[in-house]
Amino acid sequence: MLCTLNRTQRLLRLWEPLPAHGCASHSTKADREIQVRALTGPDQGITEILMNRPRARNALGNVFVSELLEALAQLREDQQVRVLLFRSAVKGVFCAGADLKEREQMSETEVGVFVQRLRGLMNEIAAFPAPTIAAMDGFALGGGLELALACDLRVAGGTQRLPRCLGVALAKELIFTGRRLSGMQAQALGLVNHAVPQNEEGNAAYHRARALAQEILPQAPIAVRLGKVAIDQGMEVDIASGMVIEGLCYAQNIPTQDRLEGMAAFREKRPPKFVGK
Repeated sequence: MLCTLNRTQRLLRLWEPLPAHGCASHSTKADREIQVRALTGPDQGITEILMNRPRARNALGNVFVSELLEALAQLREDQQVRVLLFRSAVKGVFCAGADLKEREQMSETEVGVFVQRLRGLMNEIAAFPAPTIAAMDGFALGGGLELALACDLRVAGGTQRLPRCLGVALAKELIFTGRRLSGMQAQALGLVNHAVPQNEEGNAAYHRARALAQEILPQAPIAVRLGKVAIDQGMEVDIASGMVIEGLCYAQNIPTQDRLEGMAAFREKRPPKFVGK
């Protein structure tokens, strides 16, 4: 309980005002395996991470992982990011999992170190302060599905293979058999939030994920981030401890301008205009 509360308090400090700054990766180059794009206009507040390693089907190699960790480190401090959306630039695949060709060239020690980096990457995605959405247009295999599972929400437009999730018995069945699931099957099992028929362009999941992100944009960003902390940390403890965590989160929201704006908008019967302060 004490350890969980201490971890929650550390996470809460992330919601203190931070200086907004651009991400170096925003100046994307065609040869980068991870490209970052901040959307504009009505989509302002949505930032996309584009996985762009076509020859290896977005396999999790050293460069790919390094660039993704770099992008996440910069974006987590950018208060303009209200929703982070992961998508693929490679048609028919979200992420093929580990780069086995690259792994073959590693020693056992190097493999152990790299696997630890992959675990760190998944933790960084899971702990990202703003809501994250995986647009799974195509295969998400092994570590690729783990990447999607590290996100808060998932939209499927292809087929997936399940390494772990749901109940223990079902997880074992799927791991032991290596069975692939369609997007619709994954939705029925609760693995993804939405499943959509694929279109000719191969980006149906992206369009649905973007629409989902647009639903999040009008909400108060500080409250959304604190809600994520309350849910993620509260699930690890008993109900009484979870209520304490929720109280700590709500206390952080009380002095915000957005909370006052929400009440004023309700009183004046108008849409609120949240600014993230």
